[in-house]
Amino acid sequence: MNPDPESLFQYLDQTRQLYGNHLLLEDIEQDDIETRHTDLDLFNQSICNCQKCPLSQTRQNFVFGVGNPKADIVFIGEAPGKQEDFQGVPFVGRAGKLLDKILAAIELTRNDVYICNVLKCRPPNNRDPLPSEVEKCEPYLIKQLHLISPKLIVALGRIAACTMLQTKESLKNLRNQIFTYAQIDLLVTYHPAALLRNPNFKKPAWEDFQLIRDKYLRKL
Repeated sequence: MNPDPESLFQYLDQTRQLYGNHLLLEDIEQDDIETRHTDLDLFNQSICNCQKCPLSQTRQNFVFGVGNPKADIVFIGEAPGKQEDFQGVPFVGRAGKLLDKILAAIELTRNDVYICNVLKCRPPNNRDPLPSEVEKCEPYLIKQLHLISPKLIVALGRIAACTMLQTKESLKNLRNQIFTYAQIDLLVTYHPAALLRNPNFKKPAWEDFQLIRDKYLRKL
C-alpha cells in the first residue's frame, strides 16, 4: 500500500530536523570510502607476498601504494627506489618531497590523491623494469585502478608512460596529450627525480600540473 503523502512528508521533515539534510548522502559516501579502503587493503594482503618474478628475492618491502582510496587522480611512477623499498611507501625520498610541493601548488595533498608504481618491487640498482617484470606486475596495477576508479592517471616519467602506453616515444612528444589506460584518461609529465637533476624541466612540468588543475580539478 502506498504511504499517505502528508504522512510521508511529516516523517521526512522530522528526520531532517533530527539528523540534518545530508545524513544519508554522507553516510553512503563514508561507507563507500571505507569499502574501497577495505577492498584495497584486502587486495594488498592477497598479493604482498608475490613471488612471480625474481624481484621478490631482492626486495626489502612490497610497495603497494598510498593515498585516498577514492582519489580522482592517481600518480604512477615506474618502480620503487631505495628509500621506497626500505620504507614500503612510494615517493618518500627527495623526489617524493618535491612531488608533495608540486601537489601543494595546485592545492592537493597525498590524502587527496593516490600514488603508486607500475612495479611493486625495486629493480636492483634502480634499473629500468624488464618486460617480463611488467608482464607479471601490471595486472596488479590495473586491478588497483579499477578499485579506485579515478578520473585521471598521471604518468610520472618517460619509463612509466612508455610502459603503460606500450610506446618508445620521447617524453617531450608524449606531453600535452590525453591518452587512455585501463579506460581512464592518462597524462604524461616529468618524474620529480628528473626535475631534481635538471631544473630546466621545472617550467614545463609546472605547465603540465596547471593543465591537470584546470582541466580536471576544476571539474571535480
